[in-house]
Amino acid sequence: MFELRPAVRRWMADAAVAVVVLAAAEIAIATGREAHSVSRDWLAYVLGVVMAAPLLLRRRSPAAALYIVSAVLLLFYALGYPGFPPSVVLAVPLYDAVLAGYLWRALPVPVVFLSMGYVVAMRDGMPPLDAVAVFLPSMALVVVAMLLGALVRSRRAYAGEVRQRLRLAEEQRRREAERQVAEERLRIARELHDTVAHAIATITVQSGAALHLIDQDPARARDALKAIRQTGKAALGEMRTTLGVLRADGESVLVTDRDIGLDRLPDLLAAVRAAGLEVGFDGDMSSRRLPEPVDRAAYRILQESLTNVLRHAGSAARAQVRLAWEPEWIAIEVTDDGVSAEAEASGGGHGLAGMRERAEGLGGWFEAGPLRGRGFRVRVRLPLEAA
Repeated sequence: MFELRPAVRRWMADAAVAVVVLAAAEIAIATGREAHSVSRDWLAYVLGVVMAAPLLLRRRSPAAALYIVSAVLLLFYALGYPGFPPSVVLAVPLYDAVLAGYLWRALPVPVVFLSMGYVVAMRDGMPPLDAVAVFLPSMALVVVAMLLGALVRSRRAYAGEVRQRLRLAEEQRRREAERQVAEERLRIARELHDTVAHAIATITVQSGAALHLIDQDPARARDALKAIRQTGKAALGEMRTTLGVLRADGESVLVTDRDIGLDRLPDLLAAVRAAGLEVGFDGDMSSRRLPEPVDRAAYRILQESLTNVLRHAGSAARAQVRLAWEPEWIAIEVTDDGVSAEAEASGGGHGLAGMRERAEGLGGWFEAGPLRGRGFRVRVRLPLEAA
């Protein structure tokens, strides 16, 4: 189906309005009766056409169209032709001017014409109340046109404000969704880093021990291989849980496995010890149950700290893990006496940064650095209630 362009439709609508006003003006000129007026001639009808023609500019220059119509109407009255109500040709341009926001520019026009008509009627001897009655319909039409323009302008402004608010709300929802996606990606990256880094570090140490003992002590080598298998299985299980969010097909899935918590600390210590690292533990594991985010963060921080000791502290290092329960905090400290523990602090790894993000994301506190002489220390305080 053929469809007109918006600009063509607007031009056709303006032309139709101009034709209607032209017809009303010509009828008013042809039927006008007024004492002491000159006879109508071709110029009177031409002026009627000129009064309607500016309405073709009603969208582009509504104030200019109103003033042009007013000037031509004033010329029509000045030439002495039989008068007709000014609202016949002024109603539409007044509506357009008020709709465009030119209320105070448009208001003097009807005031001047109606005042002049009232004065002329009084001069011709018409009683005051009769003069008011004569001009009352014209005044009513002018007021209705201007009020209608103001109403439509107000409604359009309200609709525009609603559209703006909806657009801003949509942008805010989009930004919030992007922020949540970024946070989810960062969290998954941290989970994968902690799982893979710990597993690879443990497996590397255990495989080295197994290669060293396979001829001299096959039983201990077999134990190391079992530990490698157990570490690999545990890492695969954690990775499967973490990557499950990527297979959710749009569903909101969070990695909230309660198995990742301080209750797994004995297994973690056993795995690290099996890799050849001597680890001491000082703390109470049965004090209270932590909220899931705090519990998981505490375990991951301990896991990453011990993994760093395995990777950087050397084969003869000894680590110490301390847990302290405070009224509103749980304090975690991991120290070692390794010879190269500073490597993680000065290198390009993400372990320390990930631990800091976990602690500070829950409203906690994090500190890590080399000890005087030799060794490395990680200290963390996490709130007992997640922020």
